Amino acid sequence: MSTLEKVRPPRTRSPQSGPHIWPGIAVAAGGAAVAMGTNRLVPALSALTVAVLLGVLVGGALPAAASHGLQWATRAFLRAGVVLLGLQLSLGEVLHLGPGMLAVVTVTVLTGFTGTLALARLLGVSRGLGLMVATGFSICGASAIVAMDSVARSKKEDVATAVTLVTIYGGAAIAVVPFLGTRVFGLDPETLGMWAGLSVHEVAQVVAAASPAGAAAVGTAVIVKLTRVVLLAPMVAGMGVVERKAGGAAGGKRPPIVPLFVAGFLVMLLLRSADVVPGPVLTGAKELSTVLLAAAMFGLGTSVRIRSLLRTGRRGLLLGALSTLLVGTVSLLALTVLGHH
Repeated sequence: MSTLEKVRPPRTRSPQSGPHIWPGIAVAAGGAAVAMGTNRLVPALSALTVAVLLGVLVGGALPAAASHGLQWATRAFLRAGVVLLGLQLSLGEVLHLGPGMLAVVTVTVLTGFTGTLALARLLGVSRGLGLMVATGFSICGASAIVAMDSVARSKKEDVATAVTLVTIYGGAAIAVVPFLGTRVFGLDPETLGMWAGLSVHEVAQVVAAASPAGAAAVGTAVIVKLTRVVLLAPMVAGMGVVERKAGGAAGGKRPPIVPLFVAGFLVMLLLRSADVVPGPVLTGAKELSTVLLAAAMFGLGTSVRIRSLLRTGRRGLLLGALSTLLVGTVSLLALTVLGHH
């Protein structure tokens, strides 16, 4: 053996690649497959909701070898799923809602976001968790949470807890919104669809909440909901500016004003608006987005510990309840005053 060979340092693998990430990726893919299969059997159960709950259930029993790959998959799949969300809506559909509904969406998102931040301070909830809940509950659930996490100073536990709260209260809204809308407030199907799109957190939850009112209500609900999603980019960009002025993230790293995957979301939105993407590609992208987000939700769920949530998360649970009530109330009032009905 030559002297050079003796002193040459051992080769190391990049932490972002290599076979050690594959066990975690395989676990995430398995979780997504179970969630998607459950959704096929019981369409009322969102694949994302099932994925989070499944992750919570098995999180403590997963082998240590899967840990790194699962973290990588959660981050990468979430971002890819958010990018593909941009293909689900065009600017033409947004503008077709009219200035009244666009005002309703804007008022709902801004009031829900700022109001939840105020409630978090009042309840003594940490800044990171308050910001994650405010973003997820006012815009678009888990997708918005991970986008905001990319520019904000927050802990992994804050992100996982906020996603869990989105699952809990968004799931409850599936039953509560149609009951209140029809039995208590006497809303017609179209208005109920609008309210569901304005007040329920995840897209799949919106579909389930509007379904009792019929297919037309579901279509309206999805367009309104995805219009809330469009506000994700400016909200994240605005927070990116605030965080940079405040000194950046922990460790001295300055967060980007607009994360690359949020820019990708906007590019996909523009491509859909230009009507250059074939129909089969749009269908495939929608399915792939759901699969990627389900795998990521499973990964986030594995980081949640129920005992810890129950012991330290009581204020978070209360914040989620109050934020849901705030968004639901403000959206219904704005719909009555500014909307078409």
